[in-house]
Amino acid sequence: MTTKRNTNYNYPISNYFAYDQTTPNYQCYLEKFSHLTEPQTFKEDVEDSRWIEAMKQEVKALEDNNTGKVVDLPVRKNVIGSKWVYKIKFKADGDIDRFKARLVANGYSQREGLDYHDTFSPVEKMVIVRTVIALAASRG
Repeated sequence: MTTKRNTNYNYPISNYFAYDQTTPNYQCYLEKFSHLTEPQTFKEDVEDSRWIEAMKQEVKALEDNNTGKVVDLPVRKNVIGSKWVYKIKFKADGDIDRFKARLVANGYSQREGLDYHDTFSPVEKMVIVRTVIALAASRG
């Protein structure tokens, strides 16, 4: 597995955190996170088969869930672009769980009232639903 290090950080963590003040086990744990970085551009990720696979999985999930459909652009409407956002998901022990890619809309190009009307779209997760039910049950 190849790794990349980005040394162009404005605020490197080494200015604020001293590794020599941590336990050896914790140093090993932190070392796992410091070798991999998420790509910032599409050009960076197309060089890595792990990110290509993550994008394929995202597109398949969008298709399987019938998330959208291709239609003709209505008159006087703007096309809203999209971009890929990448995240490396880690397990609790610091091992890599998976590479995750999300296709997101460039919402900053929208204009209220013209391109959209709603500003809130609730999305619930089962852990939240269970927590609310548990709270409700505990309070009668």
